[in-house]
Amino acid sequence: MVKNTMVNFDNSAGTYPKPDSVRQAVADAVRTLGGNPGRGGHRLSLEAAERVYKVRKSAAEFFGAETENTAFTPNCTYALNMAIKGIMQFGGHIIISVWEHNSVSRPVFALTKRSGVKCSVAEIFPDVERTIDGIEKLIRHDTLCVCCMAASNVTGRILPYNEIAELCKRRNIVFICDCAQAAGVLPVKVGGGISFICTSGQKGLYGPVGTGLLISSGEYPLSTIIEGGTGATSGELAQTPYMPEKLESGTLNTAGLSGMGAGLDFVKSKGTETILRHEKNLCEMFEKGLEKLGAEIYDRDMPRVPIVSFNIKGRTSEETVAELSEGGFALRGGMHCAALAHESLGTGKRGAVRFSPSAFNTPSQVNALLRFMESKFSS
Repeated sequence: MVKNTMVNFDNSAGTYPKPDSVRQAVADAVRTLGGNPGRGGHRLSLEAAERVYKVRKSAAEFFGAETENTAFTPNCTYALNMAIKGIMQFGGHIIISVWEHNSVSRPVFALTKRSGVKCSVAEIFPDVERTIDGIEKLIRHDTLCVCCMAASNVTGRILPYNEIAELCKRRNIVFICDCAQAAGVLPVKVGGGISFICTSGQKGLYGPVGTGLLISSGEYPLSTIIEGGTGATSGELAQTPYMPEKLESGTLNTAGLSGMGAGLDFVKSKGTETILRHEKNLCEMFEKGLEKLGAEIYDRDMPRVPIVSFNIKGRTSEETVAELSEGGFALRGGMHCAALAHESLGTGKRGAVRFSPSAFNTPSQVNALLRFMESKFSS
């Protein structure tokens, strides 16, 4: 394992360190896969295409999808933009939640300014029935889509994504599920009302940066927002209609995808339940230490993925994070690219500090962080 003097507790932004197998898979791809996948019948191209297909098949199995409905993207933001705009670019009404990341709220805002799209923002209540009832009341005759995250990147709060999926299935509405914080720790699957899963490869799937997934149930076609070379139907000016090439214009990140495939293998071998249990135990340790410091902990009584969001009295989130960084601990402060969520929390001006462990963090690291915090923040 590569050593680093910083202890990373900002794994919601990107898991680090990575499994050795991921590093080795990337290096092997750079060393041996010299061809452009799907761009020729020669051996170099075919070997690269075979590697890409193997990763595609593994990702499809992980999320309960068909292989041909599993498209690669540069990151989760691209996947969300492609799904949202692919459904909404010709107008209509979309519902998002108050917890959404800017990867959802900004493209939707842009569509309301450029394409006449109408948007409603749903509240998320502790009571699931109240939440679902509120979303259903926002549905109109022209509602095409609900886009909602499975788990918040700010506090880790798990939203009722299965119940939202059931509602969308009953009302014949597209449901785009942002699984950036859920993939790898929650058993999210496409289908059953979840029309599209969008996620990053670099977070809970332990892959390299620059990798992502857009996975479809196959029920709803997407209009393309990017066209270009696909290696399929190359003699025609029209974008190929065939999935997944339809959504994959340009050369794929073969080395990055090889690493993401190794990351998926790592998660499968460990098991999402085992990873979740380990990370939750670390979060519980950390919360007990925060109690002694009198910290304000957000969404503590809500079901959450392994994230602890907090503030230290008398300090902004940025000040806290800067002091922790000096001690060798990486946590995330500020707005977390989620202004709507912070407004809902009441932290719109202050932001919050986010602690998010990975499968590689240890209890001794958490205790070291708490000792440092006690030395800095005890009154």
